[in-house]
Amino acid sequence: MSHSPVETLIKMINQIAANNRAYEDKEAAERVASHIKRFWARKMKEDLVEYLDAGGAELDPIAKDAAEQVKSGMQQAAATKQAV
Repeated sequence: MSHSPVETLIKMINQIAANNRAYEDKEAAERVASHIKRFWARKMKEDLVEYLDAGGAELDPIAKDAAEQVKSGMQQAAATKQAV
């Protein structure tokens, strides 16, 4: 049984969140967001943000917070790029 690319991303970010449960929620979310920003391809991040914007129903709360941070970072980068 194959999963859609978005289902795979949801599973991945939720696993990363689970691996950071030893930290307080805020730090865990920051660590997850940092991992995504460093290691995920732009398309993966865009798909994650699109899923988040559609409600992000299956995201773990820490994963959802991390996805919000990724979205914010992408928006800031786009704004900076437009300003240049």
